[in-house]
Order: sequence, then C-alpha cells, then structure tokens
Amino acid sequence: MYTEKQLELLALLTQNGPMDVNLLAQMLDWEASEVAASIETFKRDGVLLGYTAVIDWQKIHAHHGVTAFIDVKVTPKRGRGFDEVAERIHRFPEVTSLYLMSGAYDLQVVLDGKSLQEVSQFVSEKLSTLDSVISTTTHFRLKTYKHDGVLFSQDDDDKRLKVSP
Repeated sequence: MYTEKQLELLALLTQNGPMDVNLLAQMLDWEASEVAASIETFKRDGVLLGYTAVIDWQKIHAHHGVTAFIDVKVTPKRGRGFDEVAERIHRFPEVTSLYLMSGAYDLQVVLDGKSLQEVSQFVSEKLSTLDSVISTTTHFRLKTYKHDGVLFSQDDDDKRLKVSP
C-alpha cells in the first residue's frame, strides 16, 4: 500500500510533528515535491489525522487540572457491539480518548477535567447514566514519566528517600 520510504516519512512525522518539507526531503533523500505529495496522500487517505504537541502541564503553574482514566463495563448491543455506546461516549466534549479494551473492562475513557469534582460529575451524571453502562472505575493520573514516546524531565524537587532493594 505504502512504500518503505513513505513509512519512514510517517515515522519522522510521528517523532517530530510537522516539519519543513525541504528538511524532510533532505533527511529522506527525496524531492520536496515527493514529500509534499505523500503528506497530502496520507491526509486524503485518513492516515495522517493531525499533529499534537506534547506539553508538560506540571510546569505550567497556573494549570490545575486532572486527567482521569475511566474503566467502563458495558452491555454490547446486538448487531452493533460496543460501537453504539462508544459513539455516544466520544461525543462528550470532555472525552479526549476512548479505547475498546481486552480484559476486565470493555472501554477506557480518558478525560481532562478542571477538578476531581468535575470528573465525578461527568461520571455520575453523564457516563454512568447511559443505558449500556454497567459499572465504572475511575483512576487519576498522579505523575507523568513518559507520554507518546517523550520522556518528561525528572525534577530534583522530590525530597523523599530513595528506596532500593
């Protein structure tokens, strides 16, 4: 479907986000027009869906928010499986990611909220009231060490004693 060079281009875009077409062409030993055409093909085919920045929000002192990972058990609908309830859940603007999972629960909902109370309100008033939802378990992110392949800096502010075996 795609050439080896196009897969290399996708890997570069994954690691670095949007880059200058001329720089990409130089890195891949291509013509800039080939790179631009491939990027347009990826967009048209729905392969390249967008670019995102990886931001360490902990370093933004004015930012006070929480990220919740909500495990959801649902009853799948006949003929539609999990898709029907997933379509309802992904429409909520608070939801940043939604995954069908294997294991003890069916869906994982990821959302960013301003507070624990906001997440609690979402779960109790929006998510758990959906017909197919059987139960939910909510987890909150405490610290990010690595996200999307990017290692977050480790500050020396942590004054706890190191534990070693």
